[in-house]
Amino acid sequence: MATTIDAFKEYLLKEKKYSTHTLVAYEKDLLSFQSFNKFNFEQVGVEQANYSQIRSWIVSLVDGGLSAVSVNRKIASLKAFYKFLLKTKQIEVSPLLKHKSLKVVKSLQIPFSENEVVRVLDEVQEKESFDSIRNQLIIELFYATGMRRAELIQLKMSDIDLVNNTLKVLGKRNKERVLPILPIIKKNIIYYIRERSRVEVVEDSEYFFVTKKGLMLNNSLVYRLVNLYFSRASEKIKKSPHVLRHSFATHLLNNGADLNSVKELLGHSSLASTQIYTHSSLLELKKVYGKAHPRSDDN
Repeated sequence: MATTIDAFKEYLLKEKKYSTHTLVAYEKDLLSFQSFNKFNFEQVGVEQANYSQIRSWIVSLVDGGLSAVSVNRKIASLKAFYKFLLKTKQIEVSPLLKHKSLKVVKSLQIPFSENEVVRVLDEVQEKESFDSIRNQLIIELFYATGMRRAELIQLKMSDIDLVNNTLKVLGKRNKERVLPILPIIKKNIIYYIRERSRVEVVEDSEYFFVTKKGLMLNNSLVYRLVNLYFSRASEKIKKSPHVLRHSFATHLLNNGADLNSVKELLGHSSLASTQIYTHSSLLELKKVYGKAHPRSDDN
C-alpha cells in the first residue's frame, strides 16, 4: 500500500520534475524524522507531527554535530512535504509555518589558483590507464564548464554534440542548459570515448562517464578523485568539485568575463547567486589596481 511519502515522491517526480537524487535525499530526511518520532514520541506518521517534535529533532541533529546548513536542508525537506499535504488538503496548517532557519555563518570559498589547476592537469596526464584518461576529462570538464557534480554524473552519451561542439546538462529543477566545448576538451572527449568503447561490459551504457566495470559514477568517487589530485597541488582546506566550479567562475571573472554570461554558464536562476563569486575577483582586481595606479605605494 502506497504511503503519503510515496505519494509525495510521485508528486515531486511527475509534477515538480525533481531529479532522482533529490527524491532520495527528501525521502531519507523524512524517514529519519519518522524514526526519531517513533522512538521518542511513539508516533509513526510524519503527517501528525507538531512543531515541538520537529524542534526536538532539530536539537538532536545539532547535538549530533550536524552543521546548520545540513539541518536547514533537512528542514527544507519537511517544509516541502507539509506544503504537499496542504496542497492535497491533508492538513490545514503546516507545523513549520513560523519556523526560522538556523543562522548560517557564511564562509568564503577559496578557489584554486590557475597554477594549481594547471599542475593537476599536467599530473593527471602522466598515466595512460582508462581511469586516468577518464579522471583527466572529469577535471577538465569541471574546470572548463563549471558544471555541478550531479550534472557531470548524470551526463548522457546523447548529451555530447561534437558536431556543434556543445554538451547539454540537466541542472537543478530539471532545467537544461547547453555549454560550449573547447577544442582541447573535444580532443580529449574523443580520446575518452575511444577508450570507453574498449570497456568489455558497459551496463550503464547511456551514461557518458563510467567506471572500468561499466557502471555509472557515484558522488563519493567523483569527490575522492578531485580531492586526491588537488591534495598534491594545493594546501587549501577544501578540495572538492564545488571548489573547481568556484574556480571556473572566479577565473572567468578575473579575466574579464561578463557577470551575466557567467550566470548563464553556471545555470543560476538569479544574478545574486553568481555575485558570490565576485569577491575573489575583486581581490584580484585590487592587486592589479594597487600595482598599476600611479598613486599606489608600489609606483
